[in-house]
Amino acid sequence: MARIPGEVIEQLKSEIAVERLAEARGVVFERRGADLHGRCPFHEDKTPSLVVTPSKNLWHCLGACQAGGTVIDWVMKAEGVSFRHAVELLLNDSLPLAAAPGATPPKRSSVRRLPAPIERDAEDAKLLAQVIDYYHETLLGSPEALDYLKRRGIGSQEAIQTFRLGYANRTLGYRLPEKNRVQGAAIRGQLQRIGLLRESGHEHFNGSIVIPVIAPSGEVTEIYGRKITQGLRPGTPLHLYLPGPHRGVWNAAALGTTSEVILCEALIDALTFWCAGYRNVTAAYGVEGFTADHLTLLKECGAQRVLIAYDRDEAGDRAAEKLAAQLLAEGLDCYRVLFPKGMDANEYALKVTPAVKSLGVAIRSAQWMGKGKPKPLQIVSVEVVVPDAVRVPVPPSPLVAEEAAKEESPAPLPCAALPDPPAPPPVPESKPLGHERELVVNFGARRYRVRGLEKNLSYEVLKVNLMASAPALDGVGQAVHVDTLDLYHARARVAFVQQAAVELGLPEEVVKGDLGKLLLALEAEQEKLIAAALAPKAPIIASIDESARARAMALLSAPDLIERIVADFSRESTDPRCRARGKRG
Repeated sequence: MARIPGEVIEQLKSEIAVERLAEARGVVFERRGADLHGRCPFHEDKTPSLVVTPSKNLWHCLGACQAGGTVIDWVMKAEGVSFRHAVELLLNDSLPLAAAPGATPPKRSSVRRLPAPIERDAEDAKLLAQVIDYYHETLLGSPEALDYLKRRGIGSQEAIQTFRLGYANRTLGYRLPEKNRVQGAAIRGQLQRIGLLRESGHEHFNGSIVIPVIAPSGEVTEIYGRKITQGLRPGTPLHLYLPGPHRGVWNAAALGTTSEVILCEALIDALTFWCAGYRNVTAAYGVEGFTADHLTLLKECGAQRVLIAYDRDEAGDRAAEKLAAQLLAEGLDCYRVLFPKGMDANEYALKVTPAVKSLGVAIRSAQWMGKGKPKPLQIVSVEVVVPDAVRVPVPPSPLVAEEAAKEESPAPLPCAALPDPPAPPPVPESKPLGHERELVVNFGARRYRVRGLEKNLSYEVLKVNLMASAPALDGVGQAVHVDTLDLYHARARVAFVQQAAVELGLPEEVVKGDLGKLLLALEAEQEKLIAAALAPKAPIIASIDESARARAMALLSAPDLIERIVADFSRESTDPRCRARGKRG
């Protein structure tokens, strides 16, 4: 469950007076010095034992119940709810205006005071859409969830609104009638049947960013959830879907007028392409998640080419090969978008910025997966057209509006019309070093020296000795950081970036960007080394001058060649020097 921001809690404690909530329950106060005294409503109180200190906004009962605390503790005691539920009631101003004097508070309330976000008699499809709208509103007011999307590079206001991204933080349950009531049992049973609630009563997507799959008709056909809560128990799945078979295709509305489709393994990867301007993109539901709905839509929209942008790992490579065989058999041309080994589209776009250029390089370098001569890529991006049924008016969130004011939102760029072709990976400068060599790559004043690349003759390893240097902050000499690491190990890269940033006095993002470009350059050099090692070796042919050749031919054609050979053997056997060499041998 998401943590309630500390500043929100402190704001409630300071801005909502305990005195007013107590008076709403019929407490009559009299002032005694700096404090207010009245009869405690939480037990039978004949003499005033409730003390409220307005200057600190705290309360305490000196009588039988001995309760006390802040305004949140008051609501928990008065309404019989949990801490989070009490905060929700205060945030939504959903407390009663008055109560009968001396009314006994419930041990645990079974009447929800927060307005329900769903209609009680709604059909399944409408109920699902209403929950998605509630999750969407929750996201707009959740700084931690918006920050997660921003860190993943998919937090643009346009993406959030277009695809109705949401956040499930368990507050939906506070707005539903309890299951011990007829209406509560009916609604909860319906939500459980469609997969939003589990048998335990907990929300299925609790603690997750929610990405719905919405058909052009407005129907929610599938939901993907990505856990973002910290401190999860070991084994807790990070990726969730609705129970049952997958239905529908994400971003289907954008695929109707394009002959080329980018197909990702995961929805977050597809959102990464979309936010970078490549709108002709969709996603399968994992490596084995390409469905009949996907194939039907590709045929209906007239797609001719599919660019498979699955993760660059063993599972992704295997699934891409299997899918390509299926699509080629259906008459679709297939290309494989290749990221650096071990990376997916989102990780690659975050490491090699700007994403619009780095993803463009990956697309234009896609490898043909069919037989014969590949057909040229057009790579045309299209604007997404979202039906009115999908858009639901929601008041703009101050948090999103503030971020949007900082954003520069350029129009989506077609792949084939990028204003500036992305620069190729840097070409390392090679210097001899004994039997090996060292490579040097410069990024402005930053210098990276690489040794030991020749030892990496396997595509699975890229272990090098890497030295990073830059002008020292005091302007005297060079700051240096050196380490030996395998660049294919994410933890090793992170450790190098963090330490190098400290040693060189540079932002981590700068060093991370340099390391991403350097990785691509070294992969290109490694490819050359492996190709050279596997190339067949040319035979060594000894050559002799014409004089020596003439003497040899004269010997071979001499009529007494045999006699001369026998004479040479006899001479060898009687020569003392030859016998001495034979003994030493």
